[in-house]
Amino acid sequence: MKLNKFYLAGAAAAAIMVSSCSSSKEISYFQDLTPGQESVITNPSPIKLQPNDKVSIVVSTTDARLNSLFNLPVARNNIGQSSSASGQITSSGGENVAPYTIDRQGDINFPVLGKLHVAGMTREELGEYIRRELISRDLAKNPIVTVDFLNLSVTVMGEVGHPGRFAIDREDYTILDALSAAGDLTIYGKRNNIRVLREENGVQRVYGVDLNSGRSLTQSPVYYLQQNDVIYVEPNATKARQSTPNGNNVLTPTFWISIASFAATATMLIVNLTDK
Repeated sequence: MKLNKFYLAGAAAAAIMVSSCSSSKEISYFQDLTPGQESVITNPSPIKLQPNDKVSIVVSTTDARLNSLFNLPVARNNIGQSSSASGQITSSGGENVAPYTIDRQGDINFPVLGKLHVAGMTREELGEYIRRELISRDLAKNPIVTVDFLNLSVTVMGEVGHPGRFAIDREDYTILDALSAAGDLTIYGKRNNIRVLREENGVQRVYGVDLNSGRSLTQSPVYYLQQNDVIYVEPNATKARQSTPNGNNVLTPTFWISIASFAATATMLIVNLTDK
């Protein structure tokens, strides 16, 4: 009967070791990459303007009167709010300039030029488009048009340190940037099946991302994020087992102590029965 005892103890130890190895493989990032190794990174798709995006458009010429004509000023408030806090930008002349919000049809109303359809354009394309229009209508000879995004952001949900909405501060903003901003994945986050929801041409598409594979990650079409992307980190099996039936509350340590005590009692009972 001693053999049975050793068998039970060995089986338990083996189960713990297998579980430990499995967890390590599930948690580690970029498992197929080694120091000095090179991998191809997908070229970033340029961010294109969409309805409800806000942009700053500043026209600079050698004529201050033209600058004031095209750059709509915004009066300072009584408390001296800064341009960064109010969403305003500052022109070369030093005055605050109002941002433009793209309407549902993808248009903006630009001074003198009127309604312009800008949805689907990149920053560079919009700046060049306005520059050509000003020149072709003989409104300015050699204007410089600067376009910047103001309100682009992504949403990170699920098993991360700090879920929330995070600003895109540059055009080559990656999923790693967003997850880092959200405090990285928790120990319960499933690394190999992160989902990215993206709206494309009026249809929401779901992409899967595997952080365990560095090669797969850098070649993913959602490695570089677009505005309004939603990243969801699914809980792993361990978190699911620790959750109550309502799916919200993690079971307390007291519960697991009770389970462990019951398991120990059951094991001792089995051992005593096998000794007889």
